[in-house]
Amino acid sequence: MHPLIETVTLETVTTDEKETTMSADVLTPDRIVLGGTARTREEAINEGGRLLVAAGAVDESYVTAMHDREASVSTFMGNHLAIPHGTNEAKDAIHVSAMTLVRYDHPIDWDGNPVRVVATIAGKDGGHMTVLQALALAFSDDASVQRVLDAATPDDVLAVLGDVNA
Repeated sequence: MHPLIETVTLETVTTDEKETTMSADVLTPDRIVLGGTARTREEAINEGGRLLVAAGAVDESYVTAMHDREASVSTFMGNHLAIPHGTNEAKDAIHVSAMTLVRYDHPIDWDGNPVRVVATIAGKDGGHMTVLQALALAFSDDASVQRVLDAATPDDVLAVLGDVNA
């Protein structure tokens, strides 16, 4: 299992002496795509990034920063999951915390690892930690992973991930 999944905790995120909470719409059904079209890691990052841009969560430059992050360290997490996100230098390109989830029928080669679910994340002031926690919990359980892979609707995916918008 990837160290990120092992270290995500249930703690409240605090930055700059104030508690940060996520918007109630960090992951919405319209940001969940159950039939992604990408065939490569780069295309998958672009596909998720376009959804973040379309949601108004980030500037276009954030997508480039996700590629920069991937060039320095793989965002493969294990159990068919990758979580592309931007570099620390790209934090000014984030308007609000948001997440997208794209599922693929055929695995994408992610540096030799099979990925079927790509969750792009943009966290404003640490606001992505609740989503990371929900993803870590869901993807650490093989039955939950299978439920995401078998989900027929975006609402089915949200049911597996728990209340990521809390």
